Amino acid sequence: MQLRAVGRRCSTGSVTVLGDIAQGTTPWATDSWETAMRHLGKPEHHLEVLDRGFRVPASVIDFAARLLPSMAPGLGSPGLGSPVSVRDNPGELVLVATSAAERPAAVVDAVRAALDDIGSVGVIVPDAVVTKVSKSLQDNDIEHGQLDVASGDDADHRVQLVPATVAKGLEFDHVVVLEPSDIADAEPDTRTGLRRLYVVLTRAVTSLRVIHSRPLPDELTATD
Repeated sequence: MQLRAVGRRCSTGSVTVLGDIAQGTTPWATDSWETAMRHLGKPEHHLEVLDRGFRVPASVIDFAARLLPSMAPGLGSPGLGSPVSVRDNPGELVLVATSAAERPAAVVDAVRAALDDIGSVGVIVPDAVVTKVSKSLQDNDIEHGQLDVASGDDADHRVQLVPATVAKGLEFDHVVVLEPSDIADAEPDTRTGLRRLYVVLTRAVTSLRVIHSRPLPDELTATD
């Protein structure tokens, strides 16, 4: 209905539509550009794929892109949205498997490792554990801010604790992600969950550290 409302306002002219289907994090988000353009009343259209990125390093975007084929038909295939980083520096990707009991310490260690480098640090976690992670950071003398769905956080903090549902549109030099499977499972369906996870994983500009006690989603462990 949103697309149709826009389409009615440009029914007699041209329209340029720019977006990223992989970041549609609602159950009603479109599954393809063909579907979107049909609702806009523009079934005949030219599709130009913009697949070069300068913000996310190659090691991170290649990891996150494993999710794309499961999000919508054609996504992640050559010529249709498989992203390519143009940066010479591949960045850093660190995957840390740990037990549930050792998970808080693993998060603290990951944040401290990120703080050893320059730049901002985003700690992106499932919404349900924000309070627990904040307490763990406080107990370990890691000063941090906390982004909130309603009010946000205007203070200047080098470390920001971010609920997964608030991560869209943000970027940090270093990102620590906790329990990708929990982030995906919190959404109402598999496609939306994987898209939410894709958004979360692509917030990093320099390094991404993923902490997990549960197995990673199958889509992230696939290498083909």
